[in-house]
Amino acid sequence: MKIDYTVFTKPWPGKPLDELGKFVAGLGFQGVELPVRPGFQVEPENIAGGLKEAAKILGDHGVKIGTVAGPTNETAIAACADAGVPIIRICVKIDPQKGYMAEEDRLKKEYGELVPLLEKHGVAIGIQNHADYNVNHAMGIRHLIEGFDSKHFCAVLDQAHCGLNGEPPEYAIDIVWSHLKVVNLKSAFWVRSNGPDAPEAEWKKHWTTGRHGMAYWTSVVRELKKRNFSGDVCLTAEYSDHDRVDDLVAEDIAYAKHLFDTVETDA
Repeated sequence: MKIDYTVFTKPWPGKPLDELGKFVAGLGFQGVELPVRPGFQVEPENIAGGLKEAAKILGDHGVKIGTVAGPTNETAIAACADAGVPIIRICVKIDPQKGYMAEEDRLKKEYGELVPLLEKHGVAIGIQNHADYNVNHAMGIRHLIEGFDSKHFCAVLDQAHCGLNGEPPEYAIDIVWSHLKVVNLKSAFWVRSNGPDAPEAEWKKHWTTGRHGMAYWTSVVRELKKRNFSGDVCLTAEYSDHDRVDDLVAEDIAYAKHLFDTVETDA
């Protein structure tokens, strides 16, 4: 079992890369998932040179770019290859007006057209489950990409969204195991967003630490250790309390490492 702890750096768009590398390494992470988005350290328009430069600056602090969250066009795929980034992580929206199965068929065709580029450059696209109108659970990921080689399309299993959907970690990990490359650790729970006198209940997500949500990190870690998982464990640093992100992610990386050190697998 060989894992690297990475963190999604979305909460820190204003940190210069050198400062970001020091900060992330100081928290105890070996790598990052770097957003390639407008307003971040690397933007889609300058990914061709910017990503390689970012990898060098972060690498000087012992921090790798394990994944990027960004576009999947040829420029981005080639830039990832040049920078040594193995996976582009995406969430997949499903248009409810067109229907889930019709959208899945469309996506499979699009993915098939990307395979030659992914093969050429040695980069994979990682599909992450996400609640709401997206591919939102483990079976959705599997049904979408099981026909592809995991070196082209792999699974990024997000335990918070599994928890929000009521999907037990043991089932979710088993379902995508053949393609599983990255495990996202975050956690959340549902909170009623209107009062008890409302004619119909409404709910919202509350993002919290690993100890207090519905992702059941202990069960996740037990199953990963049981299966001898190797890959990135990415803490996505998503919290409803935006003012305490730095403290909360520090708490969560310590908790994750504690679990991987102490949780025992079933005999």
